[in-house]
Amino acid sequence: MTSMEDARVRAAHLPRMPQRKLDHIPGDYGWPLLGQTLAFLRDYQGLVRHQAERYGPVHKGSVMFQRGVTLLGPEANEFVLRDKEHVFSSRAAWNPLLERLFTDGLMLRDFADHKFHRRIMQQAFKKPALAGYLERMNPRIHEGVANWPAGETFTFFDRIKSLLLDLGAQTFLGLDMGPRADRVNQSFIDAADASLAVLRVPIPGTLWHRGLRGRRFLEDFIAGLIPEKRRAATPDFFSELCKAAAEEGGLTDRDVTNHMIFLLFAAHDTTTSTLCSLIYLLCRNPQWQTRLAAEMDRVAEGMDGDGPGYGDLEKMVETGWVFRETLRLRPALTTFPRRTAEEVEFQGYRIPRNTLVNLSPLFTHYMPEYWSDPERFDPERFSDERAEHKGHHFQWIPFGGGHHKCLGLNFAEIQTKAFLFHFLRRYRVRVRDGYEMPVQLVPLAMPKDGLPVEIVRR
Repeated sequence: MTSMEDARVRAAHLPRMPQRKLDHIPGDYGWPLLGQTLAFLRDYQGLVRHQAERYGPVHKGSVMFQRGVTLLGPEANEFVLRDKEHVFSSRAAWNPLLERLFTDGLMLRDFADHKFHRRIMQQAFKKPALAGYLERMNPRIHEGVANWPAGETFTFFDRIKSLLLDLGAQTFLGLDMGPRADRVNQSFIDAADASLAVLRVPIPGTLWHRGLRGRRFLEDFIAGLIPEKRRAATPDFFSELCKAAAEEGGLTDRDVTNHMIFLLFAAHDTTTSTLCSLIYLLCRNPQWQTRLAAEMDRVAEGMDGDGPGYGDLEKMVETGWVFRETLRLRPALTTFPRRTAEEVEFQGYRIPRNTLVNLSPLFTHYMPEYWSDPERFDPERFSDERAEHKGHHFQWIPFGGGHHKCLGLNFAEIQTKAFLFHFLRRYRVRVRDGYEMPVQLVPLAMPKDGLPVEIVRR
């Protein structure tokens, strides 16, 4: 048996519920059957803070019909994410939620199997590729924001998600979405929402049914493009992946389809989350909106074209601080689950084989031991002079860490900076007086009301 096959077997043969009790670990399981699911869905941040105050940084709980252990803090993050002994399965943790919705995406692979697929996928995020993406994104963003309705209230979420899907399709698929955009966008929304469906029976009209229907549409849409991508050498990652599938071996058309669905989802949904949170924070802290607009103007003075080049993005220092502070306060993915393939021990607690283990970047990002006045929006904490984020390698982890660290972290920053350059040089944005954005924190941090904003021309 190869190491890749061994990795699949180890994860696949873990039952979904722990075989051993967790009586020796502090905590509680909440309500019968539902456990703490309702609190998790309603206020995840409040739940994890309450449990930590009551039971400490290592405690048990029950969410989405799964009992497990939560480990909190940078040391816990490092222990699980570095995974030196290769015992924490991402696949076995995510599959109960995502297996039928984002089948065999990179996040749902483990060990040697994950390493093989990651090596192929990372070609999409190397510096030459990123520079090419930026060159193609600039005119699309410039044109895209030019027609946003100045002087009217609109939901920022809908506008930015549509724009980012268009950019992702162009960047990774080599397509102009056209009339298909709305259906593709809705399919991604339905699939993501269905990951938290409590009733997982495909009854028409239910969350689960809509999610499965969205997944089938995306499969048919992507798989239908593969023959054309094999024939034509277009300058996009989809073509490169089809080429790699033929040359590498071990990569089927189904693998290509699964990777492209997950890549497109990750590339536009997570950045949608980040930009919604960032724009809201700029509205609540208009002095930073002014500072970023001034930085964009300074960068523009030294540019040759209408949009920033790859080197110009490095000059957007304060924009980088705001990007990082946004992801500290509101990481797109607020919890990272794993499942133990072998028994492990952490801080004196024995964690049996086949135990669900949850990490919380959201909790870590607010720990006063590592962040001064952690509730406050303070981008300068990421400046070279203060560098609060360097107290521990695993205290700022919006992109995870270790073997599964997000491949798209640099792409996310590039796309965010490019959007802000074109947007803030054209508009000022505001929310109504007294507005506080209601946020759902799982599966991804998103505004519940779409984030109504008004823009005015500068």
